Amino acid sequence: MKKSIRYVLLVALMLIIGYNSVYFKKLDEMNAGAAKNFDAAAYAGTFFYKELPAEVAKAPDIDKLIGLVKTDPDNAFKNYGHALAIGTVRYFLVQGTGQVTNIDDNGLTVLAPSGNTLLLATGYVYGNAVRDASGLVDINKFSNTMDLNNISAEVDKIIRNKVLPPVLSQIKKGSRLQFAGAIALNQAHLQLDDVEVTPVSLKLIQ
Repeated sequence: MKKSIRYVLLVALMLIIGYNSVYFKKLDEMNAGAAKNFDAAAYAGTFFYKELPAEVAKAPDIDKLIGLVKTDPDNAFKNYGHALAIGTVRYFLVQGTGQVTNIDDNGLTVLAPSGNTLLLATGYVYGNAVRDASGLVDINKFSNTMDLNNISAEVDKIIRNKVLPPVLSQIKKGSRLQFAGAIALNQAHLQLDDVEVTPVSLKLIQ
C-alpha cells in the first residue's frame, strides 16, 4: 500500500512539473513580440533614401522593358524581375518619361513615348512592389513575415507622404513627367495594357 501511495505521489509530482514547464503561446503574440524589437521605420528610411537610389539608377526604361517582355519574356523576367516568394509574379524597377492624359482618384494616366499607357498609382499606394522590385531585401534575414510586411508599409508611407504631395499639387493634364517606380507582372498571365507603376520618384519636366 505504501509503495502504491508513493507511486501515485511521484506520478502526480511529475505531472505538476510537466504542466508548469510546458506552455503554449499564440503565434500572433510571438510575432508581435518579435516585431517590437525591429524598427521597420528606420529600416525603411535607410532602404528608401540610401540603398534604393542606386538600384533605380540602373533600372531599365519602361518602354524598353515592355518591349523585351513582349519579344523575350524569359530573358526579361530572369534578368530584371525579383520576388521574395515562389510563383509567376515578378516585380521590376523601371524608369521613364510620359505625358499625363488623365487624373483621377486612382492615379495619373501617362502616355509613354512608345505609346504605352501607364497608370502611376497615387491614390492607393499599398503592397510589396517597391520592397520586392529592389532585390535588396533578403527574406532569410527575417524571422517572421510581420517584419517584412512592416517594411513595405513604411516604404509605402514614405511614398504617400513625401514623394507624391509636392508633385501632385502642381500636376495637370498635359504635364510631362519623369518618373521611376516598381511594377508587377505575372509571366503566366501577362497584361501589358495600362501597366501600374508604384512611383518612388516623380518630377515635372518643364
